[in-house]
Amino acid sequence: MSFMTIDRLKVTNHLLKRLPEAAYRTLQPHMERMDLPLRHSLITPNRRTEFVYFVESGIASVVAKSESGQSVEVGHLGREAMAGGHVILKADRTPTSTYMQVAGEGIRIPVVVFNKALATNEDALDLFLRFMQYLSIQVAQSALANARYDVPARLARWLLMSHDRVDSDDLPLTHEFLALMLGVRRSGVTDQLHIAEGLHAIKATRGNIRILDRGKLMQIAGDSYGLSEREYARLVAVDEPVM
Repeated sequence: MSFMTIDRLKVTNHLLKRLPEAAYRTLQPHMERMDLPLRHSLITPNRRTEFVYFVESGIASVVAKSESGQSVEVGHLGREAMAGGHVILKADRTPTSTYMQVAGEGIRIPVVVFNKALATNEDALDLFLRFMQYLSIQVAQSALANARYDVPARLARWLLMSHDRVDSDDLPLTHEFLALMLGVRRSGVTDQLHIAEGLHAIKATRGNIRILDRGKLMQIAGDSYGLSEREYARLVAVDEPVM
């Protein structure tokens, strides 16, 4: 961890890069750069949120869990995003959990400081409200995919979303973790990975999936992938590549 002043020119998180200068200066002295290892918890469910996290590298999952223990991913976050968006909507806690599914780095900021920056800078608040609109669309598209698309399309969509958020064709993911994220049996994920391998779209090895042909994955995913990514470009990225 480091409390050294973080030059915004060295920041990779898209939201922090787009912050108005005055809001960035308010947050800058309180920014803490830190490693985010695999399974590191960013948001604990039903507990007051003390920090928001801006992902610089790696991937975080927002996971919903029932009282009986059923879990599924409902949000997919990378360097385009932040963890803890509920505080923007004046909620001090949330029933969902957020943790790292691909290790990386991030910047955390105390919620009290973050809220102060939003309260004193209308443009910053506007940026984060647009981000929350994008996130709600992503959640809606995930619900649609889970309800109306088959496992091959859902798996392809998930791999494409992960590929968007890393600087590599290698995704360090296990079959067990994919099954948890998609809400399906491990055997079902394994079968579908073998089919995708047969199409030469991916290469799956123990603990890793290599993207060989993104175009083929997009064909498999169909229109289950792409809408929320276009909305991010419209609402947040505006004049830059999506991820």
